[in-house]
Amino acid sequence: MHKIAVMPGDGTGPEVVEEGLKVLAAAAERFGFKYETTDYDFGGDRYLRTGETLPDSAIDELREHDAIFLGAIGHPDVKPGILEREILLKARFALDQYINLRPVKLYPGVETPVKDKGPADIDFVVVRENTEGLYVGAGGFLKQGTPDEVAIQESINTRKGAERCIRYAFEYCRKRGKENNLTLCGKTNVLNYAHDMWQRAFDDVAKEYEDISTDYAHVDAICMWFVKNPEWFDVIVTDNMFGDIITDLGAMIQGGMGIAAGGNINPEGVSMFEPIGGSAPKYTGQNVINPLAAIGAAGMMLEVLGEDEAAAAIDAAIGYVTAEKLESLAVGKTGYSTTEIGDLVADHVRGE
Repeated sequence: MHKIAVMPGDGTGPEVVEEGLKVLAAAAERFGFKYETTDYDFGGDRYLRTGETLPDSAIDELREHDAIFLGAIGHPDVKPGILEREILLKARFALDQYINLRPVKLYPGVETPVKDKGPADIDFVVVRENTEGLYVGAGGFLKQGTPDEVAIQESINTRKGAERCIRYAFEYCRKRGKENNLTLCGKTNVLNYAHDMWQRAFDDVAKEYEDISTDYAHVDAICMWFVKNPEWFDVIVTDNMFGDIITDLGAMIQGGMGIAAGGNINPEGVSMFEPIGGSAPKYTGQNVINPLAAIGAAGMMLEVLGEDEAAAAIDAAIGYVTAEKLESLAVGKTGYSTTEIGDLVADHVRGE
Protein backbone atom coordinates (compact mmCIF):
# COMPACT_ATOMS: atom_id res chain seq x y z
CA MET A 1 0.00 0.00 0.00
CA HIS A 2 1.52 3.30 -1.11
CA LYS A 3 0.61 6.26 1.09
CA ILE A 4 0.52 9.42 -1.02
CA ALA A 5 0.10 12.97 0.28
CA VAL A 6 -1.66 15.20 -2.27
CA MET A 7 -1.05 18.97 -2.28
CA PRO A 8 -3.03 20.45 -5.20
CA GLY A 9 -1.87 23.99 -4.35
CA ASP A 10 -2.81 27.11 -6.27
CA GLY A 11 -4.32 28.23 -9.56
CA THR A 12 -4.64 25.39 -12.04
CA GLY A 13 -2.75 23.06 -9.72
CA PRO A 14 -5.89 21.28 -8.48
CA GLU A 15 -7.09 20.75 -12.07
CA VAL A 16 -3.91 19.06 -13.28
CA VAL A 17 -3.54 17.06 -10.07
CA GLU A 18 -7.03 15.67 -10.58
CA GLU A 19 -5.98 14.36 -13.99
CA GLY A 20 -2.78 12.91 -12.56
CA LEU A 21 -4.83 11.07 -9.95
CA LYS A 22 -7.19 9.85 -12.67
CA VAL A 23 -4.25 8.28 -14.51
CA LEU A 24 -2.83 6.92 -11.26
CA ALA A 25 -6.13 5.13 -10.64
CA ALA A 26 -6.05 3.67 -14.15
CA ALA A 27 -2.52 2.40 -13.61
CA ALA A 28 -3.46 0.82 -10.27
CA GLU A 29 -6.43 -0.87 -11.92
CA ARG A 30 -4.28 -2.39 -14.65
CA PHE A 31 -1.15 -3.28 -12.69
CA GLY A 32 -2.73 -4.27 -9.39
CA PHE A 33 -0.96 -2.06 -6.88
CA LYS A 34 -2.78 -0.35 -4.02
CA TYR A 35 -2.49 3.20 -2.72
CA GLU A 36 -4.28 5.69 -0.54
CA THR A 37 -4.20 9.48 -0.64
CA THR A 38 -4.38 12.22 1.99
CA ASP A 39 -5.23 15.77 0.87
CA TYR A 40 -3.45 18.88 2.18
CA ASP A 41 -4.59 22.41 1.28
CA PHE A 42 -1.28 24.24 1.70
CA GLY A 43 -0.97 27.13 -0.72
CA GLY A 44 -1.96 30.71 -1.31
CA ASP A 45 -5.62 30.51 -0.29
CA ARG A 46 -4.78 28.94 3.05
CA TYR A 47 -2.00 31.47 3.63
CA LEU A 48 -4.35 34.38 2.94
CA ARG A 49 -6.98 32.86 5.20
CA THR A 50 -4.80 31.79 8.15
CA GLY A 51 -1.30 33.21 7.65
CA GLU A 52 0.01 29.63 7.66
CA THR A 53 2.30 28.17 5.02
CA LEU A 54 3.72 24.75 5.92
CA PRO A 55 3.86 24.22 9.71
CA ASP A 56 6.33 21.85 11.34
CA SER A 57 3.45 19.58 12.34
CA ALA A 58 2.65 19.11 8.66
CA ILE A 59 6.25 18.15 7.92
CA ASP A 60 5.93 15.44 10.57
CA GLU A 61 2.74 14.19 8.89
CA LEU A 62 4.34 14.20 5.44
CA ARG A 63 7.17 12.02 6.78
CA GLU A 64 4.58 9.29 7.37
CA HIS A 65 3.84 9.07 3.64
CA ASP A 66 5.69 7.32 0.84
CA ALA A 67 5.43 10.21 -1.62
CA ILE A 68 3.96 13.68 -2.15
CA PHE A 69 2.07 14.67 -5.30
CA LEU A 70 2.15 18.46 -5.73
CA GLY A 71 0.16 20.61 -8.15
CA ALA A 72 1.51 24.16 -8.19
CA ILE A 73 2.51 26.88 -5.76
CA GLY A 74 2.00 30.56 -6.57
CA HIS A 75 -0.85 32.97 -5.87
CA PRO A 76 -1.35 36.42 -7.46
CA ASP A 77 -2.36 37.94 -4.12
CA VAL A 78 0.72 36.69 -2.26
CA LYS A 79 4.09 38.41 -2.62
CA PRO A 80 6.42 36.28 -4.80
CA GLY A 81 8.86 34.19 -2.78
CA ILE A 82 6.78 33.66 0.36
CA LEU A 83 5.01 30.50 -0.72
CA GLU A 84 7.98 29.23 -2.69
CA ARG A 85 10.35 29.56 0.26
CA GLU A 86 7.95 28.53 3.01
CA ILE A 87 6.32 25.58 1.24
CA LEU A 88 8.46 24.26 -1.61
CA LEU A 89 11.92 24.96 -0.26
CA LYS A 90 10.92 24.16 3.30
CA ALA A 91 9.61 20.76 2.23
CA ARG A 92 12.73 20.02 0.17
CA PHE A 93 15.09 20.90 2.99
CA ALA A 94 13.09 19.51 5.92
CA LEU A 95 12.52 16.19 4.15
CA ASP A 96 16.10 16.14 2.83
CA GLN A 97 15.00 15.76 -0.77
CA TYR A 98 18.55 16.10 -1.96
CA ILE A 99 17.96 15.07 -5.56
CA ASN A 100 16.04 17.09 -8.11
CA LEU A 101 15.37 14.76 -11.03
CA ARG A 102 14.39 16.31 -14.34
CA PRO A 103 13.86 14.17 -17.44
CA VAL A 104 14.22 16.13 -20.68
CA LYS A 105 12.33 14.09 -23.24
CA LEU A 106 10.82 15.21 -26.53
CA TYR A 107 7.65 13.19 -27.06
CA PRO A 108 6.45 12.28 -30.58
CA GLY A 109 4.33 14.99 -32.14
CA VAL A 110 5.66 17.73 -29.85
CA GLU A 111 7.37 20.69 -31.50
CA THR A 112 10.84 21.72 -30.38
CA PRO A 113 12.44 25.08 -31.19
CA VAL A 114 15.66 23.22 -32.00
CA LYS A 115 15.93 22.87 -35.76
CA ASP A 116 16.14 19.39 -37.28
CA LYS A 117 15.96 17.57 -33.93
CA GLY A 118 13.41 14.93 -33.00
CA PRO A 119 12.53 12.54 -30.17
CA ALA A 120 15.62 10.40 -30.85
CA ASP A 121 17.84 13.44 -30.23
CA ILE A 122 16.28 14.92 -27.09
CA ASP A 123 16.10 12.28 -24.39
CA PHE A 124 18.32 12.87 -21.37
CA VAL A 125 18.03 13.39 -17.61
CA VAL A 126 19.46 16.04 -15.30
CA VAL A 127 20.29 15.06 -11.73
CA ARG A 128 20.51 18.29 -9.73
CA GLU A 129 21.74 18.59 -6.15
CA ASN A 130 18.74 20.03 -4.32
CA THR A 131 19.61 21.08 -0.75
CA GLU A 132 22.97 22.89 -0.84
CA GLY A 133 24.76 25.58 -2.84
CA LEU A 134 23.40 29.09 -3.15
CA TYR A 135 19.91 28.02 -2.10
CA VAL A 136 20.69 27.36 1.56
CA GLY A 137 20.01 31.03 2.30
CA ALA A 138 23.38 31.77 3.90
CA GLY A 139 24.49 35.40 3.83
CA GLY A 140 23.15 38.78 4.79
CA PHE A 141 23.13 42.53 4.31
CA LEU A 142 25.42 45.30 5.52
CA LYS A 143 24.13 48.89 5.47
CA GLN A 144 20.94 47.76 3.80
CA GLY A 145 19.05 50.48 1.95
CA THR A 146 22.02 52.86 1.79
CA PRO A 147 24.35 53.70 -1.14
CA ASP A 148 27.01 51.59 0.59
CA GLU A 149 24.85 48.49 0.84
CA VAL A 150 26.60 45.10 0.71
CA ALA A 151 24.74 41.87 -0.02
CA ILE A 152 26.43 38.52 0.57
CA GLN A 153 25.00 35.25 -0.72
CA GLU A 154 27.11 32.23 0.13
CA SER A 155 27.21 28.94 -1.74
CA ILE A 156 27.70 26.12 0.74
CA ASN A 157 28.77 22.76 -0.65
CA THR A 158 29.75 19.69 1.34
CA ARG A 159 31.65 16.64 0.21
CA LYS A 160 28.85 14.48 1.61
CA GLY A 161 26.20 16.44 -0.29
CA ALA A 162 28.09 16.36 -3.56
CA GLU A 163 29.04 12.69 -3.28
CA ARG A 164 25.56 11.38 -2.49
CA CYS A 165 24.14 13.31 -5.44
CA ILE A 166 26.89 12.02 -7.74
CA ARG A 167 26.41 8.46 -6.54
CA TYR A 168 22.67 8.69 -7.18
CA ALA A 169 23.43 9.91 -10.71
CA PHE A 170 25.72 6.96 -11.40
CA GLU A 171 23.09 4.53 -10.12
CA TYR A 172 20.37 6.21 -12.14
CA CYS A 173 22.51 6.15 -15.27
CA ARG A 174 23.11 2.42 -14.80
CA LYS A 175 19.40 1.72 -14.28
CA ARG A 176 18.43 3.88 -17.25
CA GLY A 177 20.70 1.74 -19.45
CA LYS A 178 20.62 4.06 -22.45
CA GLU A 179 24.11 5.30 -23.33
CA ASN A 180 25.67 4.60 -19.91
CA ASN A 181 27.32 8.01 -19.97
CA LEU A 182 27.35 10.51 -17.12
CA THR A 183 28.37 14.15 -17.63
CA LEU A 184 29.45 16.41 -14.77
CA CYS A 185 28.33 20.01 -15.34
CA GLY A 186 30.28 22.68 -13.47
CA LYS A 187 32.57 25.67 -13.75
CA THR A 188 35.92 24.40 -12.52
CA ASN A 189 37.89 27.10 -14.32
CA VAL A 190 36.37 29.87 -12.18
CA LEU A 191 34.70 28.33 -9.11
CA ASN A 192 37.98 26.95 -7.87
CA TYR A 193 36.85 25.62 -4.50
CA ALA A 194 33.31 24.26 -4.70
CA HIS A 195 33.60 22.81 -8.17
CA ASP A 196 37.07 21.48 -7.60
CA MET A 197 35.54 19.46 -4.75
CA TRP A 198 32.70 18.33 -7.03
CA GLN A 199 35.18 17.21 -9.67
CA ARG A 200 37.27 15.24 -7.17
CA ALA A 201 34.17 13.60 -5.70
CA PHE A 202 32.98 12.75 -9.21
CA ASP A 203 36.34 11.21 -10.15
CA ASP A 204 36.48 9.17 -6.93
CA VAL A 205 32.96 7.76 -7.27
CA ALA A 206 33.52 7.02 -10.97
CA LYS A 207 36.13 4.42 -10.00
CA GLU A 208 33.29 2.29 -8.59
CA TYR A 209 31.33 2.38 -11.88
CA GLU A 210 33.59 1.05 -14.60
CA ASP A 211 30.57 0.31 -16.79
CA ILE A 212 29.66 4.02 -16.94
CA SER A 213 31.67 6.36 -19.18
CA THR A 214 32.16 9.89 -17.88
CA ASP A 215 32.92 13.36 -19.15
CA TYR A 216 32.84 16.97 -18.00
CA ALA A 217 31.49 20.23 -19.46
CA HIS A 218 31.33 23.80 -18.20
CA VAL A 219 27.78 25.05 -17.64
CA ASP A 220 28.02 27.60 -20.45
CA ALA A 221 29.07 24.87 -22.88
CA ILE A 222 26.19 22.68 -21.66
CA CYS A 223 23.74 25.46 -22.54
CA MET A 224 25.18 25.75 -26.04
CA TRP A 225 25.16 22.00 -26.64
CA PHE A 226 21.61 21.56 -25.37
CA VAL A 227 20.63 23.65 -28.37
CA LYS A 228 23.23 22.47 -30.89
CA ASN A 229 23.71 18.79 -30.03
CA PRO A 230 21.23 17.58 -27.38
CA GLU A 231 21.78 14.02 -28.61
CA TRP A 232 25.20 14.05 -26.94
CA PHE A 233 23.69 13.70 -23.47
CA ASP A 234 22.44 10.75 -21.46
CA VAL A 235 22.55 11.74 -17.76
CA ILE A 236 23.96 15.00 -16.38
CA VAL A 237 24.80 15.69 -12.74
CA THR A 238 25.31 19.19 -11.40
CA ASP A 239 24.95 21.52 -8.43
CA ASN A 240 21.85 23.36 -7.28
CA MET A 241 22.14 26.68 -9.13
CA PHE A 242 23.43 25.35 -12.44
CA GLY A 243 20.82 22.59 -12.31
CA ASP A 244 18.07 25.15 -11.86
CA ILE A 245 19.24 27.01 -14.96
CA ILE A 246 19.92 24.16 -17.38
CA THR A 247 16.71 22.29 -16.58
CA ASP A 248 14.58 25.24 -17.63
CA LEU A 249 16.48 25.35 -20.90
CA GLY A 250 15.89 21.62 -21.12
CA ALA A 251 12.15 22.14 -20.64
CA MET A 252 12.07 24.54 -23.59
CA ILE A 253 13.78 22.16 -25.98
CA GLN A 254 11.40 19.36 -24.98
CA GLY A 255 8.41 21.48 -25.90
CA GLY A 256 7.84 23.79 -22.94
CA MET A 257 6.82 23.80 -19.31
CA GLY A 258 3.50 22.16 -20.11
CA ILE A 259 5.19 18.81 -20.72
CA ALA A 260 8.01 18.99 -18.13
CA ALA A 261 7.78 16.96 -14.91
CA GLY A 262 10.17 16.77 -11.99
CA GLY A 263 10.87 14.97 -8.76
CA ASN A 264 12.40 16.12 -5.48
CA ILE A 265 13.79 12.87 -4.21
CA ASN A 266 15.06 11.49 -0.94
CA PRO A 267 16.02 7.90 -1.86
CA GLU A 268 15.81 6.92 1.81
CA GLY A 269 12.71 8.94 2.68
CA VAL A 270 9.74 10.86 1.27
CA SER A 271 9.95 12.25 -2.27
CA MET A 272 7.81 14.96 -3.88
CA PHE A 273 6.70 15.08 -7.54
CA GLU A 274 5.33 18.02 -9.50
CA PRO A 275 4.71 19.54 -12.92
CA ILE A 276 7.33 22.20 -13.57
CA GLY A 277 5.03 24.88 -14.97
CA GLY A 278 3.57 27.43 -12.58
CA SER A 279 0.07 27.82 -11.19
CA ALA A 280 -1.18 29.78 -14.26
CA PRO A 281 -3.88 31.56 -12.21
CA LYS A 282 -5.46 33.35 -15.19
CA TYR A 283 -6.59 29.97 -16.56
CA THR A 284 -8.04 28.70 -13.28
CA GLY A 285 -11.36 26.92 -13.68
CA GLN A 286 -11.44 27.14 -17.48
CA ASN A 287 -10.56 23.46 -18.08
CA VAL A 288 -8.04 24.46 -20.76
CA ILE A 289 -4.66 23.84 -19.12
CA ASN A 290 -2.50 20.96 -20.37
CA PRO A 291 -2.19 18.31 -17.61
CA LEU A 292 0.53 16.16 -19.22
CA ALA A 293 3.33 17.47 -16.99
CA ALA A 294 1.34 16.54 -13.88
CA ILE A 295 0.53 13.15 -15.38
CA GLY A 296 4.24 12.67 -16.13
CA ALA A 297 5.03 13.59 -12.53
CA ALA A 298 2.62 10.89 -11.37
CA GLY A 299 4.50 8.44 -13.59
CA MET A 300 7.82 9.51 -12.08
CA MET A 301 6.32 8.98 -8.62
CA LEU A 302 5.36 5.42 -9.50
CA GLU A 303 8.85 4.69 -10.80
CA VAL A 304 10.42 5.83 -7.52
CA LEU A 305 7.82 3.78 -5.61
CA GLY A 306 8.98 0.71 -7.52
CA GLU A 307 6.01 0.40 -9.89
CA ASP A 308 8.19 0.35 -13.01
CA GLU A 309 5.65 -1.27 -15.34
CA ALA A 310 2.98 1.25 -14.43
CA ALA A 311 5.41 4.14 -14.83
CA ALA A 312 6.43 2.89 -18.28
CA ALA A 313 2.78 2.54 -19.29
CA ILE A 314 2.06 6.15 -18.31
CA ASP A 315 5.10 7.37 -20.25
CA ALA A 316 3.98 5.39 -23.31
CA ALA A 317 0.45 6.76 -22.98
CA ILE A 318 1.72 10.34 -22.91
CA GLY A 319 3.69 9.64 -26.09
CA TYR A 320 0.63 8.13 -27.76
CA VAL A 321 -1.53 11.14 -26.89
CA THR A 322 1.03 13.72 -28.07
CA ALA A 323 1.60 11.84 -31.32
CA GLU A 324 -1.94 10.84 -32.18
CA LYS A 325 -4.36 13.21 -30.47
CA LEU A 326 -3.13 16.70 -29.58
CA GLU A 327 -2.96 19.53 -32.07
CA SER A 328 -0.58 21.54 -29.88
CA LEU A 329 0.62 21.83 -26.28
CA ALA A 330 -0.35 25.52 -26.14
CA VAL A 331 -3.04 26.53 -23.67
CA GLY A 332 -6.45 26.30 -25.32
CA LYS A 333 -5.02 24.92 -28.55
CA THR A 334 -4.64 21.22 -27.74
CA GLY A 335 -7.98 20.35 -29.32
CA TYR A 336 -9.11 18.85 -26.01
CA SER A 337 -10.03 20.08 -22.53
CA THR A 338 -7.94 19.37 -19.46
CA THR A 339 -10.24 16.55 -18.38
CA GLU A 340 -10.41 15.08 -21.87
CA ILE A 341 -6.62 14.84 -22.08
CA GLY A 342 -6.64 13.04 -18.75
CA ASP A 343 -9.25 10.65 -20.09
CA LEU A 344 -7.17 9.94 -23.21
CA VAL A 345 -4.09 9.06 -21.16
CA ALA A 346 -6.04 7.02 -18.62
CA ASP A 347 -7.78 5.02 -21.35
CA HIS A 348 -4.47 4.20 -23.02
CA VAL A 349 -2.95 3.16 -19.68
CA ARG A 350 -5.84 0.74 -19.19
CA GLY A 351 -5.20 -0.64 -22.66
CA GLU A 352 -8.47 0.65 -24.09
